[in-house]
Amino acid sequence: MKVLLCHNFYQQAGGEDQSFAEEASLLESRGHEVIRFTRHNDSIKEMTSWDVATRTFWSRESHRELTSILQQQKPSVMHCTNTFPLISPAAYYAARAERVAVVQSLRNYRMFCPGTYLMRNGKVCEDCIGRKFAWPAILHKCYRNSRAGSAVLTSMNAFHNARGTWSNLVDRYFALTNFSRAKFIQAGLPGEKIDVKPNFLLKDPGSGTGASGFAVFVGRLSAEKGVEILLNAWTQMESPPLLKIVGDGPMADAVKQAAQSHPKSIQWLGRLDREAVLNQVGEAACLIQPSLWYEGFPRTILEAFARGTPVIASRLGSMEEIVQDRKCGILCEPNVLDLKLAIEAFFKNREAIPAMRVAARAKFEHEYSASSNYEKLMAIYTTAIAIKSQKSPDVTIK
Repeated sequence: MKVLLCHNFYQQAGGEDQSFAEEASLLESRGHEVIRFTRHNDSIKEMTSWDVATRTFWSRESHRELTSILQQQKPSVMHCTNTFPLISPAAYYAARAERVAVVQSLRNYRMFCPGTYLMRNGKVCEDCIGRKFAWPAILHKCYRNSRAGSAVLTSMNAFHNARGTWSNLVDRYFALTNFSRAKFIQAGLPGEKIDVKPNFLLKDPGSGTGASGFAVFVGRLSAEKGVEILLNAWTQMESPPLLKIVGDGPMADAVKQAAQSHPKSIQWLGRLDREAVLNQVGEAACLIQPSLWYEGFPRTILEAFARGTPVIASRLGSMEEIVQDRKCGILCEPNVLDLKLAIEAFFKNREAIPAMRVAARAKFEHEYSASSNYEKLMAIYTTAIAIKSQKSPDVTIK
């Protein structure tokens, strides 16, 4: 099968960028021909605000280039990871004109939440779900704290929603969890078009030992990741285990100060390469994921399960679905007291840890391996192609 993969890279590399790369490599490792069409947000620095706004609605350049690729390469399916802002929904129209099946990953909530995360002021926010025009996002400046930017994104979503772009021009969507699938249906996407395909690891790092006995946090040091409640929970324990914090971000100073004030119980390791991260996760007794937002499908949890490391996570959104409470980890409410109690319970009941490690590793092998993910991805492509073969071409925007 020949597959056209489309992705707009972010200025700061993230999980979506990694998922795009791993899905491409997965397909190529199974003998498929992969064509990559990409844009990078670094180029925004050279554009005016007007140029960015107009391309967000409709990129003539992307439409023209994709039309040429589709006509010359004739792929069986076009799979978009992220089209915002420089590829734009124009990609769908180009594919529809050439009668090529379209698949869209649903890796964030930007389609109906200009703030992307369904979060505002440190709390879950669903004010814009189901609205035809998400005016609260403009009022609260949800996109990069900019009312103008929020207005552009909100208007783009409303325009394409009204045109039927989301409901008619994409043949198949896939969400990362059943939880996020339900949110997209609540927002108005047709449920019959949305499959569930989780993240995966292309290379299995193998199970770790957990022998070092510390806890580890891996991720962006920011408010939505629960860094503040993590630090507060740790400093309120009488005899806390060692906590290693891996990552960087806007709350780095707070983490650094906590590590300096509590050198025996908190260590900040900063950014590490992926191999070093996997080593830390494999040696840890548990991974802590105290996020305050719904999350998509945290790769940190995926990597922990691959290493056989149990996870203590917030009982919130997709995390509640991924982490089986008291089996491959512990779920807790996203607050300081409940996180503290969960951590203390985990380390107090050490005899239960080996069974949790076995369960975490088994969950990875059965649900998140490359082979199982490949089967799910091919089923989605096959369904999209079958749907496309039954449809007649639509009129495109000129």
